[in-house]
Amino acid sequence: MAYRAPVADMIFMMNAAAGLQSGFEDGTYTDIADGLAEATLNEAAKFAETVLAPLHRTGDRIGATWKDGVVTTAPGWPDAYRQFIEGGWQSVTGGPDHGGMGLPQVLLAGCLDMWSAANMAFMLGPVLTFGAIDALEAHASDAIKQIYLGKMISGVWPATMNLTEPSAGSDLNPLRTKAERAVDGTYRISGQKIFITYGEHDMAENIVHLVLARLPDAPAGTKGISLFVVPKFLVNADGSPGARNDVRCAGIEHKLGIHGSPTCIMVYGDNGGATGYLVGEENKGLACMFTMMNDARLATGLQGVAIGEAAYQHALAYAGDRRQGRAADAQGPGMSAIIAHPDVKRMLMTMKALTQSARAVCYLTAGVIDRSRRAKDPAARKAASERAGLLTPIAKAYSSDIGNEVASLGVQVHGGMGFIEETGAAQFMRDARIIPIYEGTNGIQAIDLVTRKLPTAGGAVMKAEIADMRATIEDLRATNDPAFGAMAPRLSEALDSFEHATDFMLGKLGAEIQDALAGATPYLRLFGLVRGGATLGAAALAAHRARGAGETDPAHAGRIATARFFAENVVVSAGGLETTIVGAADSVLSADLALAC
Repeated sequence: MAYRAPVADMIFMMNAAAGLQSGFEDGTYTDIADGLAEATLNEAAKFAETVLAPLHRTGDRIGATWKDGVVTTAPGWPDAYRQFIEGGWQSVTGGPDHGGMGLPQVLLAGCLDMWSAANMAFMLGPVLTFGAIDALEAHASDAIKQIYLGKMISGVWPATMNLTEPSAGSDLNPLRTKAERAVDGTYRISGQKIFITYGEHDMAENIVHLVLARLPDAPAGTKGISLFVVPKFLVNADGSPGARNDVRCAGIEHKLGIHGSPTCIMVYGDNGGATGYLVGEENKGLACMFTMMNDARLATGLQGVAIGEAAYQHALAYAGDRRQGRAADAQGPGMSAIIAHPDVKRMLMTMKALTQSARAVCYLTAGVIDRSRRAKDPAARKAASERAGLLTPIAKAYSSDIGNEVASLGVQVHGGMGFIEETGAAQFMRDARIIPIYEGTNGIQAIDLVTRKLPTAGGAVMKAEIADMRATIEDLRATNDPAFGAMAPRLSEALDSFEHATDFMLGKLGAEIQDALAGATPYLRLFGLVRGGATLGAAALAAHRARGAGETDPAHAGRIATARFFAENVVVSAGGLETTIVGAADSVLSADLALAC
């Protein structure tokens, strides 16, 4: 089944979750007003549907190959990347000073949603370049910006993120890659990096590696890590690629999914050290890299949304065609399409509602990030920045978990045929599995939420988030539309559970931190459920108002039905999560007794 970008639903959710329309009015989004946002998304949809989607299966079946240090991508991928560059897509959010469009994150979020649904493995490369651009814009010297940013923003020179090593994965304290100062002010980098997405490929004339390394006199731990630009080819005075730098790809990983994306083993310094250029200050590289990683975390959440959308579309089409059994209320002879069976209908609605809730969370986060950068009032920017910090772990972890769950349900809808590669359902499930792992595993996101983001301003930022969700629920309660069903009471009960769990967590962040850590992952899940449910509720209210104003778009009824389904069938797990968070820490912390048996 061919992917079709749901542009109208995306724009509707941007209004409901990210305040797109209100941003036109208050000045936040004046640069994409007057139809520019919709026009851009429609063009991005064409690229997704006509260029990226046809290569989705090719990338999986043929994949990237490595031979003698050379990585060859799947057939059609270099041409698709050429079209990506020519379309100006890498420049969407880049700074105008270096050729970028300077457009907001919420618009990029919609583009990434579509492009990743059409071909997630392809888009992993450009996603990293978006983050690298932000990192250099924020932290690099003017000289580095002048040489690299224009090429990166155009997409001519894509970028990578080099953190992980065999001995340093999520914990970077043991990082061993070395940086030696050279007399000319550059540095010589030596060491090995693993799991480097698009570390080597045949789609571009040069590749800009952002590499974490440690100076000889650096402090121990993460306080002694520096960040360097290490190009594949050194740059001539005229800006063209020059001599090959001392960096090579020693191989690519053989993975469960995303076969089209080369995941590389990179070796620096076989011949004296690769030339690197310091970004920011010595020993302060991790803060620079986190600028890139935070962008990547929202993009990762959007990949979960994208996989969910693609898997749902695939399963929905199959369920409408596949005939099996006879529905209890069937009229006439013959077997029924499986979509007529209540359990299949339940699975499809679960897929749709979960995906929409994750989209709502990601678009909300993108809108808050925009306000943290674009609001005219410094106090408003500060408040939005704190809120973005709170929401980013949810956008990444909740949405990537949803991508996995929805892809798995897609296989189940297909039945035995879902386990057969030819139907394509299995690829979504294989591709999705990496999303909760990279850019900080979801367990790390939960720890970050509980130990760093929850206590911000003494918990006041989270209390404000709870108040915001409570206001939406009260608006739902005041709406006398039978189509809303039990949406308001179910969401209210879930929010009560979340508020109780939040108070419990705040009380445990001192001497009893282990109790909080034991419940961190279910706490993050609970936050995602209530935040997603409340934002879907806001979308249902917007649909209700549109219908009241005379709009006849049948999609409005579907939007209300999806929000109701989520509240009555998914959010109701909140009480159980609360029980786990506040009452199950001891069973986790004493698990050594069981694990040893």
